[in-house]
Amino acid sequence: MSGDNNSNSSETAADHSERRDRSGSVRSLGYGLFDRDYANTLATTAPDDDGPLWMVNLMSYREVAAYEDGRASGITGREADNLYSPKDVLTEVGAEIVFVADVDTQLLGDSPRWDRVGVVKYATRRSFIEMQSRRDFKDKVVHKHAGMESTIVCGCVPIPTPQLPAGMSEVDWADVAHPPTADDGAVVVLHFLRFATDPADAGSSDITPAEMEAYQNAAGAAAVPHGVRIDAWFAVEGTIVGDGRTWDQVRFNEFPSKAAFMAVATDPARLEAQHAHREPAIADTYTMILRPKINHLAASLATP
Repeated sequence: MSGDNNSNSSETAADHSERRDRSGSVRSLGYGLFDRDYANTLATTAPDDDGPLWMVNLMSYREVAAYEDGRASGITGREADNLYSPKDVLTEVGAEIVFVADVDTQLLGDSPRWDRVGVVKYATRRSFIEMQSRRDFKDKVVHKHAGMESTIVCGCVPIPTPQLPAGMSEVDWADVAHPPTADDGAVVVLHFLRFATDPADAGSSDITPAEMEAYQNAAGAAAVPHGVRIDAWFAVEGTIVGDGRTWDQVRFNEFPSKAAFMAVATDPARLEAQHAHREPAIADTYTMILRPKINHLAASLATP
């Protein structure tokens, strides 16, 4: 949770894209850079080392869909992406859509302005790559190409989440100050994070810097009474499509209402911890309030 911009990187997304494109390890898709190196990792992971992978998608749409064959579509980019939605293909490869949400408010990260967030759980890394060569998938993906202005797609694996602060237990949403209503239902707050300290330096992709852990303790103390629930936290294994930037973690925290989250966001103790600990810990971030249409994130972590 945060209320000001923590993007401290001196190298812009465009700088990253230009540098990596020259390296030959990426291919431009028009709406993002496809990372061949990570694709090769996904395709060649040994079966004994393979397993479930969550692909987290940030989507920014064109105002009008632009098809590569020049057809006059007359539909929006969002409508084209709706045509793309490959639910049947995903079922064929043992994958499922576990989260879909529209962006209500983008709090941090100026560009792009994201429109929708989706998460697909794949049974294996290899199945994601194999899907790309299927004819039924190729027939649908033309709509994605037409509708997408830009996208980030990260391969992620779950990481442990913090325990509740001492003496606290999960609060029933009927008992919170800002419960869900017909006009302000449950929201999910998404944090896309790149840490100022590279987690890989500590030998593990799921290490959270000490400064961030200190912030989490203070934020948790403020958020629990308002009904926060952690749906899923992920370590980013790799970015298959993006703008050249790397990411460390993706976090999905659920609140009973937008009003509940804003009460936490403006809590003085949390704000003090943000300035003291979160801001030094973060090199780059997107933070968004999402309105979910599908949310099976927590359940997807509990099933093999």
